[in-house]
Amino acid sequence: MKLHTLKPAEGSVKNNKRIGRGQGSGRGGTSTRGHKGAQSRSGYSQKRGFEGGQMPLQRRVPKFGFKNRNRIEYKAVNLDVIQSLADQYKESTIDVKFLSSHGVIGKNDMVKILGRGELKSKVEVSAHAFSTSAVEAIEKSGGKVTKL
Repeated sequence: MKLHTLKPAEGSVKNNKRIGRGQGSGRGGTSTRGHKGAQSRSGYSQKRGFEGGQMPLQRRVPKFGFKNRNRIEYKAVNLDVIQSLADQYKESTIDVKFLSSHGVIGKNDMVKILGRGELKSKVEVSAHAFSTSAVEAIEKSGGKVTKL
C-alpha cells in the first residue's frame, strides 16, 4: 500500500447534484424547484410552525396551566436515606454539605427532609425545609432539627 494508491471505499463517495448549470445537465431551467411560488424564489424561508395556511398545531391546541416563576424547588430526602447514611458513615450531624459530598443531592440543590421511613439513631439534621412528620420523627429519636 502506498499513499498514491489510497482511495475511498466503493460507493462511499457520491458526487453532488450540479443544479442550475444549464439545460445539458438535466437540472437547468427551474433547477428542481418547480414552477413559480415562494419556494422557487431565492431568499425564501418559511416561518417556524407554518403549515401551509392550515391552523398551526401550537394554535390548535388549547392553552392551560400556570407555571409559578417564584417557585422554590426542593430536592426531597427521606428519613430512610438519612438513617442509611448515619449507619454507613457513623455520622451524628447530617447537613447539606454532607449530603452533597456523598452524592445524595447536587451542589446547589435546596433540600427538604420528608418523613418516609424510620429513624432509629440520634441525628442532628440541618436542611432548608422539613415536613412535619420528619420533624416529629427526628425529635422523637432524640435528634435535633436546624432550618437553614
